[in-house]
Amino acid sequence: MSLKIRLARRGTKKRPHYAIVLADERAPRDGRFLEKLGTYDPLRGKDEGTRVQFDVEAVKAWLAKGAQPTDRVARFFDAAGLLTRKARSNPEKAKPKKKAQERAAAEAAAAAAAAAE
Repeated sequence: MSLKIRLARRGTKKRPHYAIVLADERAPRDGRFLEKLGTYDPLRGKDEGTRVQFDVEAVKAWLAKGAQPTDRVARFFDAAGLLTRKARSNPEKAKPKKKAQERAAAEAAAAAAAAAE
């Protein structure tokens, strides 16, 4: 049984509020979970201490037992100093394509020619 520490949505329409839960990865997002570890309120300001709250000791215990946090939850734990989140690389699709590179090179050449005159 693979365990995930993830967000489960609570709250009403257009007023999201999330619970940080430990759940089997096969369980639905808002469905069955083993333990509630904390809360996340995205409507609060980023500088407020009550935006993200979780039980540090319980989180440490579950991480030691092999539970894997999702990317968003890993960001919270990284900010709290519980773990270090590895940087994700940008996909190759985000790089400019061939024609855009040719246009950029032509613009750079035109700017260099204008500066030389």
